[in-house]
Amino acid sequence: MSSVLARPVTLHRPPHREAPAGSTQRWTAAAVQTLFELSFPDLMHRAQTVHRENFDPAMIEFATLLSIKTGGCPEDCSYCPQAARYDTGVEASKLMEPAEVLQAAQRAKAAGATRFCMGAAWRSPKDRDIEKVAELVATVKSLGLETCATLGMLEDGHAQTLREAGLDYYNHNLDSAPDFYGDIITTREYQDRLDTLARVRGAGVKVCCGGIVGMGESRLQRAGLIAQLANLDPYPESVPINHLVRVKGTPLADQAPLDPFEFVRTIAVARITMPRARVRLSAGRQQMGDAVQALCFLAGANSIFYGDKLLTTGNPDTQADLDLLARLDLKQGQPSLISSGR
Repeated sequence: MSSVLARPVTLHRPPHREAPAGSTQRWTAAAVQTLFELSFPDLMHRAQTVHRENFDPAMIEFATLLSIKTGGCPEDCSYCPQAARYDTGVEASKLMEPAEVLQAAQRAKAAGATRFCMGAAWRSPKDRDIEKVAELVATVKSLGLETCATLGMLEDGHAQTLREAGLDYYNHNLDSAPDFYGDIITTREYQDRLDTLARVRGAGVKVCCGGIVGMGESRLQRAGLIAQLANLDPYPESVPINHLVRVKGTPLADQAPLDPFEFVRTIAVARITMPRARVRLSAGRQQMGDAVQALCFLAGANSIFYGDKLLTTGNPDTQADLDLLARLDLKQGQPSLISSGR
């Protein structure tokens, strides 16, 4: 598995052909870029076709993300307001208590969320941190919610401890293509991220892994990110696609905004290359507007983060999300795989 994670796998068939049943689709960045360059109508049609082969296209998953430990992170991720070295107005806080997390999870469930994600601004949690988070996971799991955590890099044994507490998913994003990564982050290596994903898989925990677009990368580098994700073996069950939120005080605060249709193309390409993953609209929805979100759903997105905040950045109002789904004739619920899907 580690060799598959560490490098892209050469594509041995044309990108327009589906893989045989039971095999793993392999993609090069060039093959993924070919998808990006399809005409917009053709790309949307292909993505919607793949989506319908694998999911009910009207079903959208609602997930809630709670920052259980905010700020003070020693990393230098150029997009992140929680990095201690940037003056963004984010105050560092200690880990939340189980009673606080339980109340937040109860509110999320009452509002219709089916997955509850907990994020902590650590570079790499210590053993004692994992033990405390495991207690939080068990607390949330007792409500019948799917559980997810994003805590930074994991050491040996950490994922097993979380799984035993009831963790369903672990989020650890690749963020970008390998050749763009060093422009965004210098405090950890790309391989560090792949190693954590390998530990998560090895512990039997499902993987939530995506990236951020709009950080100044080229289209080929966006394709490289999708290729890396699609070449994980297996590819992630959950793929969050984040649109850069430009936060004052971070190095990317003045980054030129990405064309919204390029973001929609990214969603469509993720759906085509990872047909049985839940593709999630994550950070940046607040700035998209209803029409762009609707196109993303047509392109194959079937999961959103629900609630007024994502860690430290804003998110659309919860009632606005419900109203949008109603206007689009979409349903809130768990997107189950169609058994005959490839």
